[in-house]
Amino acid sequence: MQTLNQLSALRDYLSPLRQDGALALVPTMGALHEGHLSLVREAHARAAHVVVSIFVNPRQFGANEDLDAYPRQLARDAALLAGEGVSVLWAPTAEAMYPSGYATNVSVSGVSEGLCGGARPGHFDGVATVVAKLFNQVQPDIALFGEKDWQQLAVIRRMARDLDFTRPHVTAILGVETMREPDGLAMSSRNAYLTASQRAAAVALPRAMRQAIARIEDGEPAAPALAELESAVISAGFASVDYAELRDADTLAPMPAAGSTPGRLIVAARIGKARLIDNMAVAPV
Repeated sequence: MQTLNQLSALRDYLSPLRQDGALALVPTMGALHEGHLSLVREAHARAAHVVVSIFVNPRQFGANEDLDAYPRQLARDAALLAGEGVSVLWAPTAEAMYPSGYATNVSVSGVSEGLCGGARPGHFDGVATVVAKLFNQVQPDIALFGEKDWQQLAVIRRMARDLDFTRPHVTAILGVETMREPDGLAMSSRNAYLTASQRAAAVALPRAMRQAIARIEDGEPAAPALAELESAVISAGFASVDYAELRDADTLAPMPAAGSTPGRLIVAARIGKARLIDNMAVAPV
C-alpha cells in the first residue's frame, strides 16, 4: 500500500492503476472501525483497486465542535488498511487540501436543510466541498459511503447529480448498510468518547428507534411515536435529542406518518461528550 499526501504524487500513482480495472474510493476521517472496513471490503468486491482517503476536514466542523479532539491515529489506520489490501491511502495535509488563498465553497440546498444541517450550520457545505475535491482528485469509478449518515449520502448524491460528475457518476455513489455492535449501537468513531456507563446507556437509542418504527409501521402517526422515543432516550441517560424525525428516504421531505414510499427514521442525540447519529428504514404501507 502506498501512503500519499501530495496531489501530484497521487495522480502519478493512480494513472497506471486505471489500466488494471475499476478504481473505488472510500472517503473517511480516520479513526477507523469495523464499519469503515466493511466499506473497504465492499469496494474490493466491486473494483480492482481501492483508494481510502483520511482527512479530518476542518470545514465540516462548526464553532465549539470537536475538531481538535477528533481522534487522529494515522499509523494504526494505515496498518488496518494495509491488512485489507488497500492500494492507496490518500492522506493529504490541510495545506494540500486547502492551499493558501482557497476561496471556493460547494453548497447543496434542499436535502442539506434541517436535521444535521439545522443543528450544525455550514456542516454540509464542508462535506460537499471536500467530497467534490476528493472526487476530482481521485476520479474513482465508484465511491462508497456508510448509510449511518443518511443525510450526508443524500447531499453527496445531489451534488454529483447537479454538477454532472461522471467519475463517479451519481449511480456509482453507493451506500453501504450501517455496521452495528452486537447490542445494536451503530459503529462510530465518536463512540470512543463514551465512558463505560455511557456506552451501556447508549444502546437505548437503537432500541427506542426500533420501538418507534414498529408503532409507525403499525399505522400510528409519527409525532407520538417520536415523542415516546425522545422520552425513552432521555430517561436512559442521554442529555438531549437534537432531532428525531420521519423523512422520505429519497427526498428527505418530512413525513407525518408512514406512507406509500420508503421512509427513514433519522435521529441525533447527545450523551456525555458524544453526539450520536443513527437512522433506520421505515417500510411503506
